[in-house]
Amino acid sequence: MTNQRRKFLKKVGGSLALAGLGTAFEAAARPESTTLSSNIKPSANDRIRIGLIGAGIIGHYDTDTALKVVGVELVAVCDLYTGRLEYAKEKWGKDMFTTRDYRELLEREDVDAVLICTPDHWHQRIAIDALKAGKHVYCEKPMVQKIEEGQAIIDAQKESKKVFQVGSQRASALAVLEAKKVLQSGMIGELTYVQAFCDRSDARGAWQYSIPRDASPETVDFDTFLGDAPKVPFDATRFFRWRNYKDYGTGAAGDLIVHLLTGIHTMTDSLGPTRIFSLGDLKFWQDGREAYDVINALMDYPASEKHKSFQVYTRANLADGEGKGGFGMKMYGTEGVIDIGWHEFKVSTVKRGKAPGFGGYDAFESFSRPQKIEFQKWYKETYGTEQSGYQIGRQKVYSAPIGYDDRLDHLVVFFNAVRNNTEVLEDASFGLRAAAPSLACNLSVEQGKPIHWDPVGMKLVG
Repeated sequence: MTNQRRKFLKKVGGSLALAGLGTAFEAAARPESTTLSSNIKPSANDRIRIGLIGAGIIGHYDTDTALKVVGVELVAVCDLYTGRLEYAKEKWGKDMFTTRDYRELLEREDVDAVLICTPDHWHQRIAIDALKAGKHVYCEKPMVQKIEEGQAIIDAQKESKKVFQVGSQRASALAVLEAKKVLQSGMIGELTYVQAFCDRSDARGAWQYSIPRDASPETVDFDTFLGDAPKVPFDATRFFRWRNYKDYGTGAAGDLIVHLLTGIHTMTDSLGPTRIFSLGDLKFWQDGREAYDVINALMDYPASEKHKSFQVYTRANLADGEGKGGFGMKMYGTEGVIDIGWHEFKVSTVKRGKAPGFGGYDAFESFSRPQKIEFQKWYKETYGTEQSGYQIGRQKVYSAPIGYDDRLDHLVVFFNAVRNNTEVLEDASFGLRAAAPSLACNLSVEQGKPIHWDPVGMKLVG
């Protein structure tokens, strides 16, 4: 501490002045560290035979992870590119059933459940067809490409009585579920604000995926890929980098912000926001794409039976110039913050004194000398020895064990539900309530105004 600071503190009342300036007494001790342990375990290993629809990047991630669950077998693969069907036989066995027509896969009696890992604009049709065919469904996020498509999946799920789970693993992630306990314990006080982001810096993170050299109308069923989208001539870039185009994907909002909202809704038990305002732009990836490479959104979450009102600021930036990229959520409370990464989180708290303090950047400095003396006398009589300002508590760090995989936990939840005929958190209703506000970000940019959403009735308003 400088001599100037010591003289100032002595002049206006010691530690009261320091606290009045808003300076915190930081704890010198190292953060407390806790290794978390997942409670999600596989149930009885009755055999479950799965079919993969869409054998691209996420299709392999999901399938490889699903096959780690005891009793799960892959029996069929569907894709529209011949090279992926050939690779399926290379990877999973030369006798693997493969097809370009997902309906052939759904007709198979040896398929109990399907993984839908197709472009977004095919999610609704395949999901409904699969449920009607009596299959359990694990559908990648976002559940739908368009908000108005969601209710039909909800109805199909209810009618089929099959398990339907959306594939945003944040709903089963260890860090999210444990952070939820901290939030609901009241450790950080009342939640007021959430800041959430998902940033990327390199080309593959911005969906400039590799295109095979043999891509052609002979090796790719491009007409089927288009589906109900506008008919255009064969374009390998559209097929292999479909996330960049509004006719097939949902952009950074549907691909990334939906992960963030899934985590937020899981932790808060919220049904969603009522107002969404967003700004989006295409700043860096000038490669013919239509999807924004940076999008920011502000969302208003009203009070409900489960929580008081709070606000959410979220962003996705595919051209992060800092070079860090990454994912994070900060839950700001009145008495602390939960800072959540992918597999870990930190909790920081503050304790405020009961007295307001005085001096420093304060009206006290403008008082006359007699009034300063009178005020100090009144302050002591009123607050006595009560502390002012705030004190930062010892930070607590929670992390998952090395090798932990939240995708595996999420698939275990799905297969447990299939085996035990139980419900899942991230069902079709949850999926729509996470997808709709995310997709509303794109609508807000396009329309230049806030989008109003009814999270209870699950419909757009106005």
